[in-house]
Amino acid sequence: LGGDDFDQRIIDWLAGEFERQHGIDPRQDDLDGVVLQRLKEAAEKAKIELSGMQEVEVNLPFLLPAAGEPRHLAVTLTRAQLLRLTDDLIDRSVGPCRQAMEDAGVDPSDITEVVLVGGMTRMPAVVSKVEDLFGRAPHKGVNPDEVVAVGAAIWGGVLDGKVDVLPIDVTPLTLSVEVSGGLASRLIPRNTAIPTSITHTYSTTRDGQTGIHSRVLQGEREMADDNKTIGEIRLSGIPPAPRGVPKIDVTFDINTSGILQVTAEDKKAGVEQTITVTSDSGLTKAEIEQLVKEAEDFAEQDKVRGELAKARNDLDTEIYEAERALREYGDRISASLGIEVEVATTAARAVLDGDESDVATFRRAAQALLATVQKIGLEIYDDANC
Repeated sequence: LGGDDFDQRIIDWLAGEFERQHGIDPRQDDLDGVVLQRLKEAAEKAKIELSGMQEVEVNLPFLLPAAGEPRHLAVTLTRAQLLRLTDDLIDRSVGPCRQAMEDAGVDPSDITEVVLVGGMTRMPAVVSKVEDLFGRAPHKGVNPDEVVAVGAAIWGGVLDGKVDVLPIDVTPLTLSVEVSGGLASRLIPRNTAIPTSITHTYSTTRDGQTGIHSRVLQGEREMADDNKTIGEIRLSGIPPAPRGVPKIDVTFDINTSGILQVTAEDKKAGVEQTITVTSDSGLTKAEIEQLVKEAEDFAEQDKVRGELAKARNDLDTEIYEAERALREYGDRISASLGIEVEVATTAARAVLDGDESDVATFRRAAQALLATVQKIGLEIYDDANC
């Protein structure tokens, strides 16, 4: 929780009270920033005092002159008023806590200690919210103003080899590569412990393809364009071959410092390309939260788009396999079956190139084409048995 956010609510309230009493918004006539600074200091002081008191007096004499006369501010701020001003800020802390537990696969009853971090956690309403959420009182053994510094000191000891502790960091967002159809193919899921290394094998999508160009992505969306591009990888020098034949290993390797190394390699061809993505290439905390929220908001829409792209890819693959089967076995099957496969392939191609196709249409076309192509094998084996 950010103390400045709470301070700003009190500043706005104090300015509103001054305007109500004197008809002047002190923030509008504050040319040198002195008035705003006094309001800020008074707001922070009142906020801190209300952690131990039920009400505080805010007195700011000679805050702003008006019509040649000095104007003063003298108001009483109660703890209840502060809660009304900031209850939505406190409620906003519940979502990330629940998300963290969901990501970790635990319930509140599994939590043994809740450690409060930051001065704002001294606010009684925050402590109460923590107790309601986790079903237990927060841990009182650390100073919330110092706990981050203590953690940094411990981490320094770990790096220096003087402290025997193994902190575990995780990836904040899913890491993917863009594949055919504009899909994001996930390699390292969100919340994977680091360091980690994962390899996935891909192939070409066109006959004779001698290179690949793919984006490295960060985010939770199904489609590549909806995620954050954090790098690009290009691999050339792949020997020309039918689609699906080259085997290209894409490896994502993240070290303990959070630096991502992406490698694409065709071992048989002896070609390789590696890019490095540092933590500076990634996202801020606010951007991460925004991407996660977008993934939640568009989950159903993304699912439909992802299924549609996959269905298109599957149909395209079936068309390719049908055309390849005709080239390889066309002279071993009857003319009538050859024509039937050609007609089915043409029909499937029309569906693939159509403007108004849906998932069900693509799947039906793929299944119909597959059923026709399978007749090639049945006919060849029947002839062999004869």
